[in-house]
Amino acid sequence: MPELPEVETTRRGIAPHVRGRRVRAVVVRNGHLRRPVPAALARELPGQVIENVRRRGKYLLLDTRHGSVIVHLGMSGSLRLVSCGAPMETHEHVEIRLTGDQCLRLRDPRRFGLMLWTRRDPLQHPLLRRLGIEPMARDFSGDYLYERARHRRVAVKQFLMDGKVVVGVGNIYASEALFRAGIHPCRAAGRISLCRYRRLAAAIKAVLREAITAGGTTLRDFTDGAGRPGYFVRRLQVYGRDGLPCPRCGVCLRRIILGQRATYYCARCQH
Repeated sequence: MPELPEVETTRRGIAPHVRGRRVRAVVVRNGHLRRPVPAALARELPGQVIENVRRRGKYLLLDTRHGSVIVHLGMSGSLRLVSCGAPMETHEHVEIRLTGDQCLRLRDPRRFGLMLWTRRDPLQHPLLRRLGIEPMARDFSGDYLYERARHRRVAVKQFLMDGKVVVGVGNIYASEALFRAGIHPCRAAGRISLCRYRRLAAAIKAVLREAITAGGTTLRDFTDGAGRPGYFVRRLQVYGRDGLPCPRCGVCLRRIILGQRATYYCARCQH
Protein backbone atom coordinates (compact mmCIF):
# COMPACT_ATOMS: atom_id res chain seq x y z
CA MET A 1 0.00 0.00 0.00
CA PRO A 2 1.32 3.48 -0.80
CA GLU A 3 2.20 5.08 2.54
CA LEU A 4 2.99 8.66 3.49
CA PRO A 5 6.39 8.84 1.71
CA GLU A 6 4.90 7.42 -1.50
CA VAL A 7 2.00 9.87 -1.40
CA GLU A 8 4.31 12.80 -0.62
CA THR A 9 6.60 11.73 -3.47
CA THR A 10 3.61 11.73 -5.80
CA ARG A 11 2.56 15.17 -4.55
CA ARG A 12 6.00 16.62 -5.14
CA GLY A 13 6.18 14.98 -8.55
CA ILE A 14 2.91 16.30 -9.94
CA ALA A 15 2.54 19.67 -8.15
CA PRO A 16 4.90 21.75 -10.35
CA HIS A 17 3.20 20.45 -13.49
CA VAL A 18 -0.46 20.84 -12.52
CA ARG A 19 -0.42 23.95 -10.32
CA GLY A 20 -1.86 26.84 -12.30
CA ARG A 21 -3.27 24.58 -15.04
CA ARG A 22 -6.91 24.71 -16.04
CA VAL A 23 -8.93 21.51 -16.20
CA ARG A 24 -10.29 20.89 -19.70
CA ALA A 25 -12.26 17.72 -19.01
CA VAL A 26 -12.69 14.80 -16.65
CA VAL A 27 -13.16 11.32 -18.11
CA VAL A 28 -14.40 8.58 -15.79
CA ARG A 29 -13.89 5.17 -17.36
CA ASN A 30 -14.73 3.18 -14.25
CA GLY A 31 -16.27 4.98 -11.31
CA HIS A 32 -16.70 1.89 -9.14
CA LEU A 33 -13.85 2.49 -6.71
CA ARG A 34 -13.91 2.13 -2.89
CA ARG A 35 -16.47 4.91 -3.04
CA PRO A 36 -18.20 5.73 -6.33
CA VAL A 37 -16.64 8.63 -8.24
CA PRO A 38 -19.28 11.38 -7.88
CA ALA A 39 -20.91 12.69 -11.05
CA ALA A 40 -20.21 16.22 -9.78
CA LEU A 41 -16.48 15.67 -10.40
CA ALA A 42 -16.89 15.53 -14.19
CA ARG A 43 -19.59 18.19 -14.11
CA GLU A 44 -18.01 20.84 -11.87
CA LEU A 45 -14.22 20.44 -12.10
CA PRO A 46 -13.76 21.32 -15.82
CA GLY A 47 -12.99 25.00 -16.32
CA GLN A 48 -11.40 25.40 -12.90
CA VAL A 49 -7.73 26.08 -12.22
CA ILE A 50 -5.76 23.82 -9.87
CA GLU A 51 -4.30 26.32 -7.41
CA ASN A 52 -2.54 23.95 -5.02
CA VAL A 53 -1.66 20.30 -4.42
CA ARG A 54 -1.59 19.29 -0.75
CA ARG A 55 -1.25 16.12 1.28
CA ARG A 56 -3.11 15.22 4.48
CA GLY A 57 -2.03 11.85 5.78
CA LYS A 58 -2.30 9.51 2.80
CA TYR A 59 -4.79 11.75 0.98
CA LEU A 60 -3.90 14.10 -1.86
CA LEU A 61 -5.90 17.31 -2.23
CA LEU A 62 -6.12 19.17 -5.53
CA ASP A 63 -7.49 22.59 -4.62
CA THR A 64 -9.39 24.96 -6.90
CA ARG A 65 -11.17 28.20 -6.03
CA HIS A 66 -14.54 26.46 -5.91
CA GLY A 67 -13.70 23.05 -4.49
CA SER A 68 -11.17 20.28 -4.00
CA VAL A 69 -10.49 16.84 -5.43
CA ILE A 70 -9.74 14.27 -2.70
CA VAL A 71 -7.58 11.37 -3.88
CA HIS A 72 -6.58 8.19 -2.04
CA LEU A 73 -4.38 5.62 -3.77
CA GLY A 74 -5.81 2.63 -1.95
CA MET A 75 -3.77 -0.57 -1.88
CA SER A 76 -1.96 -0.34 -5.20
CA GLY A 77 -2.98 2.88 -6.91
CA SER A 78 -0.86 5.52 -8.58
CA LEU A 79 -1.49 8.98 -9.97
CA ARG A 80 0.55 9.60 -13.11
CA LEU A 81 1.12 12.69 -15.22
CA VAL A 82 1.20 11.81 -18.92
CA SER A 83 0.51 13.29 -22.34
CA CYS A 84 -3.18 13.21 -23.18
CA GLY A 85 -2.29 11.24 -26.30
CA ALA A 86 -0.52 8.48 -24.39
CA PRO A 87 -2.15 5.05 -24.77
CA MET A 88 -4.45 4.11 -21.91
CA GLU A 89 -3.09 1.46 -19.58
CA THR A 90 -5.11 -1.27 -17.93
CA HIS A 91 -6.87 -0.16 -14.74
CA GLU A 92 -6.61 3.58 -15.48
CA HIS A 93 -10.05 4.56 -14.25
CA VAL A 94 -10.15 8.38 -14.09
CA GLU A 95 -8.43 10.97 -16.27
CA ILE A 96 -8.21 14.70 -15.52
CA ARG A 97 -7.25 16.52 -18.74
CA LEU A 98 -5.37 19.77 -18.31
CA THR A 99 -4.33 22.64 -20.55
CA GLY A 100 -0.94 22.05 -22.13
CA ASP A 101 -1.98 18.60 -23.42
CA GLN A 102 -1.23 16.85 -20.13
CA CYS A 103 -3.47 14.78 -17.93
CA LEU A 104 -3.52 13.08 -14.56
CA ARG A 105 -4.52 9.44 -14.64
CA LEU A 106 -5.59 7.42 -11.62
CA ARG A 107 -4.53 3.80 -12.03
CA ASP A 108 -5.93 1.42 -9.42
CA PRO A 109 -5.89 -2.33 -10.17
CA ARG A 110 -7.65 -3.32 -6.95
CA ARG A 111 -10.04 -0.34 -6.95
CA PHE A 112 -9.55 0.34 -3.23
CA GLY A 113 -8.65 3.97 -3.91
CA LEU A 114 -10.98 6.88 -4.39
CA MET A 115 -11.39 10.21 -6.15
CA LEU A 116 -13.99 12.51 -4.63
CA TRP A 117 -15.10 16.11 -5.08
CA THR A 118 -16.12 18.57 -2.37
CA ARG A 119 -17.07 22.23 -2.42
CA ARG A 120 -16.38 22.57 1.31
CA ASP A 121 -13.16 22.61 3.28
CA PRO A 122 -11.66 19.18 2.45
CA LEU A 123 -10.02 18.98 5.88
CA GLN A 124 -13.53 18.84 7.36
CA HIS A 125 -14.60 15.97 5.12
CA PRO A 126 -15.68 12.91 7.17
CA LEU A 127 -12.66 10.98 5.87
CA LEU A 128 -10.17 13.60 7.02
CA ARG A 129 -11.55 15.55 9.94
CA ARG A 130 -10.61 13.00 12.63
CA LEU A 131 -7.10 12.34 11.36
CA GLY A 132 -4.27 12.67 13.87
CA ILE A 133 -1.17 14.81 13.82
CA GLU A 134 1.24 14.80 10.88
CA PRO A 135 4.47 12.97 11.83
CA MET A 136 6.63 15.59 10.13
CA ALA A 137 4.89 18.46 11.95
CA ARG A 138 6.76 20.48 14.54
CA ASP A 139 4.23 19.53 17.22
CA PHE A 140 4.78 15.81 16.72
CA SER A 141 7.16 14.66 19.46
CA GLY A 142 7.92 11.97 21.98
CA ASP A 143 6.04 13.97 24.57
CA TYR A 144 2.94 13.92 22.37
CA LEU A 145 3.16 10.14 21.88
CA TYR A 146 3.75 9.57 25.57
CA GLU A 147 0.64 11.54 26.55
CA ARG A 148 -1.55 9.83 23.96
CA ALA A 149 -0.30 6.39 25.04
CA ARG A 150 -1.03 6.77 28.76
CA HIS A 151 -2.84 3.71 30.16
CA ARG A 152 -3.20 2.10 26.71
CA ARG A 153 -2.61 -1.64 26.50
CA VAL A 154 -2.54 -1.90 22.72
CA ALA A 155 0.80 -2.94 21.17
CA VAL A 156 2.95 0.07 20.35
CA LYS A 157 3.12 -0.82 16.64
CA GLN A 158 -0.66 -0.81 16.38
CA PHE A 159 -0.72 2.43 18.39
CA LEU A 160 1.59 4.06 15.83
CA MET A 161 -0.61 2.88 12.97
CA ASP A 162 -3.76 4.41 14.49
CA GLY A 163 -4.57 7.29 12.15
CA LYS A 164 -6.36 9.14 14.94
CA VAL A 165 -3.07 9.33 16.85
CA VAL A 166 -0.65 10.06 14.01
CA VAL A 167 -1.21 9.83 10.26
CA GLY A 168 0.85 8.04 7.67
CA VAL A 169 3.03 5.78 9.83
CA GLY A 170 2.08 2.61 8.00
CA ASN A 171 3.25 -0.95 8.40
CA ILE A 172 6.65 -0.64 6.74
CA TYR A 173 7.76 2.55 8.44
CA ALA A 174 6.38 1.59 11.85
CA SER A 175 8.54 -1.56 11.78
CA GLU A 176 11.60 0.38 10.67
CA ALA A 177 11.17 3.17 13.25
CA LEU A 178 10.64 0.74 16.12
CA PHE A 179 13.84 -1.09 15.16
CA ARG A 180 15.80 2.15 15.10
CA ALA A 181 14.41 3.10 18.50
CA GLY A 182 15.08 -0.37 19.96
CA ILE A 183 11.45 -0.94 20.99
CA HIS A 184 9.71 -4.32 20.67
CA PRO A 185 6.59 -3.94 18.47
CA CYS A 186 4.43 -5.93 20.89
CA ARG A 187 5.24 -3.86 23.97
CA ALA A 188 2.15 -2.15 25.41
CA ALA A 189 2.02 1.48 24.33
CA GLY A 190 1.26 2.62 27.87
CA ARG A 191 4.34 0.90 29.29
CA ILE A 192 6.98 2.82 27.35
CA SER A 193 8.93 5.62 29.00
CA LEU A 194 9.00 9.22 27.88
CA CYS A 195 12.69 8.90 27.06
CA ARG A 196 12.04 6.00 24.72
CA TYR A 197 9.09 7.77 23.08
CA ARG A 198 11.35 10.73 22.37
CA ARG A 199 13.78 8.36 20.68
CA LEU A 200 10.89 6.78 18.75
CA ALA A 201 9.51 10.11 17.52
CA ALA A 202 12.96 11.05 16.23
CA ALA A 203 13.24 7.67 14.49
CA ILE A 204 9.83 8.11 12.82
CA LYS A 205 10.79 11.52 11.47
CA ALA A 206 14.15 10.23 10.25
CA VAL A 207 12.84 7.15 8.48
CA LEU A 208 10.03 9.07 6.77
CA ARG A 209 12.39 11.85 5.72
CA GLU A 210 14.83 9.34 4.24
CA ALA A 211 12.05 7.48 2.44
CA ILE A 212 10.70 10.69 0.91
CA THR A 213 14.19 11.61 -0.29
CA ALA A 214 14.58 8.14 -1.83
CA GLY A 215 11.19 8.35 -3.54
CA GLY A 216 9.26 5.93 -1.35
CA THR A 217 9.38 2.16 -1.09
CA THR A 218 8.73 -0.21 -3.98
CA LEU A 219 7.41 -3.57 -2.78
CA ARG A 220 4.83 -4.35 -5.44
CA ASP A 221 3.45 -1.66 -7.69
CA PHE A 222 4.12 1.83 -6.37
CA THR A 223 5.42 4.42 -8.82
CA ASP A 224 5.67 8.17 -8.48
CA GLY A 225 3.88 10.78 -10.58
CA ALA A 226 6.21 10.19 -13.53
CA GLY A 227 6.02 6.41 -13.35
CA ARG A 228 9.37 5.93 -11.59
CA PRO A 229 9.70 3.45 -8.70
CA GLY A 230 10.84 4.37 -5.20
CA TYR A 231 14.14 3.07 -3.91
CA PHE A 232 13.92 3.14 -0.09
CA VAL A 233 13.33 -0.63 -0.21
CA ARG A 234 17.10 -0.96 -0.57
CA ARG A 235 17.56 0.68 2.83
CA LEU A 236 15.03 -1.37 4.81
CA GLN A 237 16.72 -2.84 7.87
CA VAL A 238 14.05 -5.24 9.13
CA TYR A 239 10.89 -5.16 7.02
CA GLY A 240 10.66 -8.23 4.78
CA ARG A 241 13.99 -9.54 6.05
CA ASP A 242 12.90 -12.35 8.38
CA GLY A 243 15.51 -15.08 8.63
CA LEU A 244 18.30 -12.71 7.65
CA PRO A 245 20.85 -11.41 10.16
CA CYS A 246 20.09 -8.25 12.10
CA PRO A 247 22.23 -5.40 10.71
CA ARG A 248 23.23 -4.51 14.29
CA CYS A 249 23.78 -7.75 16.20
CA GLY A 250 23.63 -10.56 13.62
CA VAL A 251 20.75 -12.46 15.24
CA CYS A 252 18.14 -13.74 12.76
CA LEU A 253 15.29 -11.28 12.32
CA ARG A 254 11.80 -12.52 13.14
CA ARG A 255 8.37 -12.17 11.57
CA ILE A 256 5.06 -12.28 13.43
CA ILE A 257 1.48 -11.27 12.66
CA LEU A 258 0.32 -8.35 14.76
CA GLY A 259 -3.07 -6.82 14.16
CA GLN A 260 -3.34 -8.89 10.94
CA ARG A 261 -0.18 -7.25 9.58
CA ALA A 262 3.26 -8.76 9.08
CA THR A 263 5.67 -7.36 11.65
CA TYR A 264 9.46 -7.69 11.59
CA TYR A 265 11.87 -7.16 14.46
CA CYS A 266 15.07 -8.22 16.20
CA ALA A 267 14.46 -10.09 19.46
CA ARG A 268 17.82 -8.99 20.84
CA CYS A 269 17.92 -5.32 19.84
CA GLN A 270 14.26 -4.55 20.50
CA HIS A 271 12.81 -4.93 23.98
